[in-house]
Amino acid sequence: MPHITITPVDNPGDLAQCLAIREIVFIEEQRVPETMERDEEDARAFHVLAYEGKHAIGTGRLVDLTSPPEGATGHWGKIGRMAVLASHRKGGTGRKILETLEAEARRRGISGIILHAQVHAHKFYLKHGYTDLGDEFEEAGMPHLQMRKLLT
Repeated sequence: MPHITITPVDNPGDLAQCLAIREIVFIEEQRVPETMERDEEDARAFHVLAYEGKHAIGTGRLVDLTSPPEGATGHWGKIGRMAVLASHRKGGTGRKILETLEAEARRRGISGIILHAQVHAHKFYLKHGYTDLGDEFEEAGMPHLQMRKLLT
């Protein structure tokens, strides 16, 4: 199994690599409109890059929410824009990205995470302790489920 490292993004060049991976996965593969894929959260989010050797192969982000989701209390965050290049899926990269984002959330004192999971990725998030929060909905032309996880 190849050695994967996850690194926090700390400069504009790294952020450009995140956006390039997201463009390939979301805009090109999944046909998400660029106007939906790019948003104002990118400027304030905590981003990570997954590397295999020196090659960036995946990304994800964590955003501090200004208020908790309905029915919740405490400080919450939202994980999103998780993307791994097709040639590197099924090797644990997504798990490592998710674990790194959750660790950063804990470091920030975040008590819970919400996310919008594409239905095809639902089992992945269930396996990592997320639970469903509401009914299936459409986002970017694809079925999604809102999920959450309390952090300890």
